[in-house]
Amino acid sequence: MNSFKSTVFSALGDPSRLRILEYLRTGEKCVSEIVRVVGFAQPTVSMHLKVLLDCGILKCRKDGNKMFYSIAFAKIYDLIDLVDSNLVRSLSRNVIGRMQRGYQK
Repeated sequence: MNSFKSTVFSALGDPSRLRILEYLRTGEKCVSEIVRVVGFAQPTVSMHLKVLLDCGILKCRKDGNKMFYSIAFAKIYDLIDLVDSNLVRSLSRNVIGRMQRGYQK
């Protein structure tokens, strides 16, 4: 269980994948749309999509010669949204405080 959680957090930990997930927040998109909006080369987008598919965050379907991607479970956005500016600010203060205490020794 912890290993799988680690895989999911690892997938979510990449800024490029988060950018793709934010774009998919509004619904299903084909690969060419994702490539155009996120500004990465098609092979790069495909690699990130595969990571997200492999850990179950995304699902895909084929329609003719196009692949369409969407979020498998919308609850993933609840997790992403937990990392808001307040949490980032609190964590940053904690890290800065630890650094300052370490430098004072």
